[in-house]
Amino acid sequence: MQTSAIILAAGAGKRMHSNTNKVLHNLCGRPIVEHVIRACQDIGISSFYVVIGRDASQVRERLGEAYTYVLQAEQLGTGHAALQVKPYYQNEPNVFVLCGDAPLITGTTLEQMQAIHLEAQADATILTAIFPRPGDYGRVLRDAKGQVCGLVEAKDANSEQKAIKEINTGFFCFRAEALFEALDQLTNDNAQGEYYLTDVIQSIYQKGGRVASYVLEDNNESLGINDRVRLAQAEGVLRQRIRNKLMLGGVTFLQPESCLIDETVTIGQDTVVCPGVILEGNTSIGRNCIIGPQTRLIDCQVGDGVSIEFSVARQSKIDDNCVIGPYAYLRPQTELATGVKVGDFVELKNSQVGVGSKIPHLSYVGDATIGSHVNIGAGTIFVNYDGRKKYRSQIEDDAFIGCNSNLVAPVHIGQEAYVAAGSTITKDVPAGSLALARSRQENKEGWVARRKQ
Repeated sequence: MQTSAIILAAGAGKRMHSNTNKVLHNLCGRPIVEHVIRACQDIGISSFYVVIGRDASQVRERLGEAYTYVLQAEQLGTGHAALQVKPYYQNEPNVFVLCGDAPLITGTTLEQMQAIHLEAQADATILTAIFPRPGDYGRVLRDAKGQVCGLVEAKDANSEQKAIKEINTGFFCFRAEALFEALDQLTNDNAQGEYYLTDVIQSIYQKGGRVASYVLEDNNESLGINDRVRLAQAEGVLRQRIRNKLMLGGVTFLQPESCLIDETVTIGQDTVVCPGVILEGNTSIGRNCIIGPQTRLIDCQVGDGVSIEFSVARQSKIDDNCVIGPYAYLRPQTELATGVKVGDFVELKNSQVGVGSKIPHLSYVGDATIGSHVNIGAGTIFVNYDGRKKYRSQIEDDAFIGCNSNLVAPVHIGQEAYVAAGSTITKDVPAGSLALARSRQENKEGWVARRKQ
């Protein structure tokens, strides 16, 4: 079925108290509105009309140019917002009209709505839910035969209507021709003086049109985000969905509720995620890894068989069978080859480390290329910054750097070269050489006694 989607994203979002447009607030790695778009994409929808108002340029910049943007210059209601799409609308016979601030809707639910819409040959299909305490949700009105005959906003409802438990979620599927015909005839004779999209349902019904409905199985899907309290509620629901999906795919969580995993993250089978783990952005983790406890990875690619604990990594690549931590920090553009060991209180930045190399303790490695099977002794510092410019150093395969060494960039340590403990290296070290750069020890006997005189 040719179906498009109108996404209503023009609201001011004042209750968010933010300079960021409401629909652009981050939710598990994506903007709120993008979750709605992806649910549509899950059922094959590729044509989108995004209605924007406040911060229009901000929304366009964040979402990109894959969609048709329609400006609602004045905020005159949801019906007015949908009507703005009419001059741009193409030929799709059916169209979803969806709230851009309700990110928990699923493709499965939209697919069910679509199926009911087609089977009933409906002019309009609405998504409803049963709430014991409907509060400020609009109510669903049905005729004597049980068919939906209208919707009423809570502010316009009488006491009898307010007693209704079935609510309007704000999600609709329309025959496009019927939608735009009804939108043209809307009035704003209501408590808020706005053009309600909900009035379209009564208009279609009164003209003999067919209005179908689908009742939500999971009321969480109807959650709209108006403030940061609702945002936190939505995040809790979505993160549980993410963890459940990963667990059903073969990932073990030792304490699931303590872990925050973005929707954009992938994790391979038989990987164990320990308590307190945070995985963000475009992070991918391979099979048979142990991640955590208390580890945070942002935009990292992690291979198979990797162990990371009590550490942070950003924009880094970690190959198979590496061991990281505890308390390591991998800054952007760090690349670790297979079998690298990065131990406690080690920081790396913009550096590449070769196969099987070890940086076990208390070291800083910045702007360096390190070969295979290199040992970096405890307390080694790559001195890469002279106050104005940063420089790179290179260490060839099988080199050995003694403890408490300073490598003042740019220096080149040759293959199988040794740097003696406590050395400050300012010149290149040829392959197979031993570099010593420290003062000869001198003991002054009796110095303490003389000092006390």
